[in-house]
Amino acid sequence: MPLAFLTADRDLDDQAVEAAPLPHSGPDRWRRPYRPGPGRVGTAAVFLLLASFVLLSAVIIAAAGALPAAGICVAVAVVVIALSTRFLRVGVWVSAHGLRQVELLRTTTLPWNEVAAVRTVQRPVRWLGLPRTVQGQALVVDRKRGGSLRTLVTDRNGDFLARPEAFERAADVLEAWAAEHHHR
Repeated sequence: MPLAFLTADRDLDDQAVEAAPLPHSGPDRWRRPYRPGPGRVGTAAVFLLLASFVLLSAVIIAAAGALPAAGICVAVAVVVIALSTRFLRVGVWVSAHGLRQVELLRTTTLPWNEVAAVRTVQRPVRWLGLPRTVQGQALVVDRKRGGSLRTLVTDRNGDFLARPEAFERAADVLEAWAAEHHHR
């Protein structure tokens, strides 16, 4: 018997996909229309584990009497915790207000009235965000006033690597959000 609640890759049945949203998750709330990939979750977990070891070392250093060094360890642990939780939030978020692209150190929000189109294109994409490029699919947003937003998601990034059906589902959901709010 599979334990579906233990994995983010479980198959979503038609009823779960078409179910009405919960009362607390209205259209004004920012939400990510896809699950973070296992690579993203695993990397964040490793960095949180590292932060716990740094905090443990801070306790040992403080017990030894070197409070300034313990304070530095606590500060390093806080930075690692903040970066790992921010790393989990990286991705595309949507609401009735617009489309938000969250990156590690910056966030770009584009209201729906400034979005001309959201579409999937075939082109060279970065593999896991590294400089190496491979042929793949990318979801791009065209602005009404010039240019495109940076590539939103690709089928080769940390959330969709080796999960093409998850990329297709996320692209369809993002395109549907754009189509729904484009006519308002």
